[in-house]
Amino acid sequence: MEKIRLILDGVRDGNIVILEEGLSPDEESKLIEVTMAEISPDEFNGIEIETYPRSQAADQSFLDRLMGRQSTQKLTVIGPANQIQTLHKDENLISALVSRK
Repeated sequence: MEKIRLILDGVRDGNIVILEEGLSPDEESKLIEVTMAEISPDEFNGIEIETYPRSQAADQSFLDRLMGRQSTQKLTVIGPANQIQTLHKDENLISALVSRK
């Protein structure tokens, strides 16, 4: 819960939070649940979340690739919904149009 609170407080302050290790499915669902409880039309519009898998060749050892194990490492971008206009997901490129408010 401490991790969720840290992320949400950062986003509420207008920051874009980038997590190198990403969130587990349980953490992501808890973040969405807490965000939905705190949405207010005048103060907080919510969050935008995008997750990008990392390149498998760079993240996996030779043995992992040989055994067919999938990499669980990913990059997660979380930002205020009212400031992120477009979040484009491409194979090797992250692009976002962010407005200043």
